[in-house]
Amino acid sequence: MIIYNVTVNIDEDVAVEWLQWMKEVHIPEVMQTGMFTDQRICRVLAEEAGGFTYAIQYTCKDMVTYEKYRDEFAPALQQATAKKYGGKFVAFRTLLEVV
Repeated sequence: MIIYNVTVNIDEDVAVEWLQWMKEVHIPEVMQTGMFTDQRICRVLAEEAGGFTYAIQYTCKDMVTYEKYRDEFAPALQQATAKKYGGKFVAFRTLLEVV
């Protein structure tokens, strides 16, 4: 199994709205692609210079499935996030293999 982890630092002034949007709009849209079997959103518990940091994790069965998501669905979903919250967040992505 593969975990696609997206770590996001979101500006404090939009954090509450962003979290609600993630839970109600973005994460459901990602799950509707059918590429992932599970998801979770976690707050990173660490001292932060500004904003809040979250880890959003999506589980899929294998790399082929993740690559299909990355190639076919991710660009449009990432673009929608950038359009709505551009300049208010930074994100980085990590792939994890369940062993």
